[in-house]
Amino acid sequence: MEQADMAKEFELSEGGANHQKPQDDDHVMTTAQGHPVADDQNWLSAGPRGPQLLEDQIAREKIFHFDHERIPERVVHARGYGVHGHFELKKAIPQYSRAAIFNQEGVKVPTFTRFSTVAGNKGSPDLARDVRGFATKFYTSEGNWDLVGNNIPVFFIQDAIKFPDLIHAAKPAPDRGFPQAQTAHDNFWDFISLSPEAMNMVMWIMSDRTIPRSFRFMEGFGVHTFRLVNAEGKAHFVKFHWKPSLGLQSVVWNEALKVNGMDPDFHRRDMWDAIDAGDYPQWDLGIQVFDEEFAEKFEFDVLDATKIIPEEQVPVEIIGTLTLDANVDNFFAETEQVAFCTQNIVPGIDHSDDPLLQGRNFSYLDTQLKRLGGPNFTHLPINAPKCPVRHFQQDGHMAMHNPKGRVNYEPNSWGSGDGADVDPGPRASAERGFQSYPAEISGAKVRERSPTFADHYSQARQFYISQTPVEQTHMGNALTFELSKVQRMDIRKRMVGHLRHIDEGLAQDVADGIGLTELPDKVPFARKPITDLPESPALSILKNGPDSFKGRKLGIYIAEGTDADVVKALQQAAKDAGAMAEIIAPHVAGAKLSDGNMMEADEKIDGGPSVVYDAVAVVMGEDSGKRYAEDKPSIDFVNDAFAHAKFVAYVPAVQPLFENAGVWSRRDDGFFDVSSGKDAAASFIETCGKLRFWDRESVKLD
Repeated sequence: MEQADMAKEFELSEGGANHQKPQDDDHVMTTAQGHPVADDQNWLSAGPRGPQLLEDQIAREKIFHFDHERIPERVVHARGYGVHGHFELKKAIPQYSRAAIFNQEGVKVPTFTRFSTVAGNKGSPDLARDVRGFATKFYTSEGNWDLVGNNIPVFFIQDAIKFPDLIHAAKPAPDRGFPQAQTAHDNFWDFISLSPEAMNMVMWIMSDRTIPRSFRFMEGFGVHTFRLVNAEGKAHFVKFHWKPSLGLQSVVWNEALKVNGMDPDFHRRDMWDAIDAGDYPQWDLGIQVFDEEFAEKFEFDVLDATKIIPEEQVPVEIIGTLTLDANVDNFFAETEQVAFCTQNIVPGIDHSDDPLLQGRNFSYLDTQLKRLGGPNFTHLPINAPKCPVRHFQQDGHMAMHNPKGRVNYEPNSWGSGDGADVDPGPRASAERGFQSYPAEISGAKVRERSPTFADHYSQARQFYISQTPVEQTHMGNALTFELSKVQRMDIRKRMVGHLRHIDEGLAQDVADGIGLTELPDKVPFARKPITDLPESPALSILKNGPDSFKGRKLGIYIAEGTDADVVKALQQAAKDAGAMAEIIAPHVAGAKLSDGNMMEADEKIDGGPSVVYDAVAVVMGEDSGKRYAEDKPSIDFVNDAFAHAKFVAYVPAVQPLFENAGVWSRRDDGFFDVSSGKDAAASFIETCGKLRFWDRESVKLD
């Protein structure tokens, strides 16, 4: 039969199996081989809570195709930035793990860490509202360990078979190729509103966690439950956490939009500049360790990647420190070619039966074949272990080295008898080699989600009530903004129906914001939500912010006649606090100060807006204060600093500029007159440790 006849017979011109019509005999979903699909929601597993089975040809084909959709860019996490560093163990844990990296205090191993956005392409801006990848490769003495995580501890889905659908829904629509690096569109919220398991993640992505000020001010999480196994074979469950030494910090949405327009490489530049200046970012590695008994009693299933274990129930134990201290020599060779795989674990660490983790273990290795061209990507220096490597693998595309000698198989009898002079090659070691934890497995082969995964709202509510009122307002505004971009009213209503299970006040605010005249019915739940979970302060950014201005950046706007002593006092106060200070001026050449000396500028005013600074100082001479009172970039500099709740230092000479910006009469406790010099500057920088004057957010400019 000719292809045209086949197409006609199967009505492919109307979409065939992919056309969204009511399910009938002509529109049954099939595999790429034409096999009818009975369940597209669950990977085949050994019992509802058992491990996923490799034999599942439907899931494997779906993931296989998804992994090879893009060349050469990563399908997800395309926009990334990598940094070299090292990890130092501060507290040995042999009682939990036999891993060498965890058994000798003071041991240091080199690392490579890649931060990334998820949804955008390589050319998308850094400050898109998105989850951030936080993946670290540890080059240990027992091989590479990849802790492939995010800056959010939960995920959208529970089963990896749904990952292609999630990403397809979030990515640009295939017919029009937009929107880029945005989730404010119908496809994404249609999928989410039909996936109640995503509701906890929705609360996280609508929080300020997805618009971080810097990679340096983010937490990181391993997301999944793993196992630690000690030398005696005893196992504990574990969740991994990264805690930034500089505390947590995000930006506000309007600020993110303006930063993306001014500097789409804002996060990359921030990390490069910090390391280049010797201000090395650090994170503490923490572990939540618990046993089977806790897992059985816990309100939720520890294998469910859409759930956390609150730190109040299982405290995070700090065991080591990651220091990032070297920028890459070549972006492509290192950042672009680095390959992370969740399956890369060392003896003493093991996987759990988390269905999302099991699917990732398959997908990550498979995707390297297309992205890096073959099976030898471990030969690339950035991916190569720094310990001895011995095996019989050979040849293949781009093989840079092969085992020496004539022996390339095992078992073999070389090294003895007549072949005593031939190297027999490596042998497996029961003592030193990786041993999978012998967890008991039973159950029928089924496509079924465990009923212990069915509570989709309780932790979403817990996350929301754990935020400060400022953060809750930001979340409501984010949901309103995103849903206002959705054109279909039924999708908007469905999402508000989910929000009613989380918080009625939040649902009402969003409904009002998107123009609903009445609240829609609640979406039916699979399991009744728990409404009395306690607040968890560890979930709030503002409750876990820094106690100083260290690692932040002050923007000092000068002009002709600026008091030199005030500028020097601000620079010194910032330096003493471990912060950076940049000079902004009307011209990049700088300005002549009151002492007659010319101070060179780091940025011209329209190239250094206040959005790129954590706090600002506007310190001009009297003539300049009048001269630039009508200057639009100068007015915007002041307006934005005020609107974004930043601390502002000033001198009385800038009153005309502040009046034209509409803020002089609105000065509040976030404004500091620093004209008196050293002590005033020090007091200003000390207060800047609070990062924002949030009381100002309710104030509106004329």
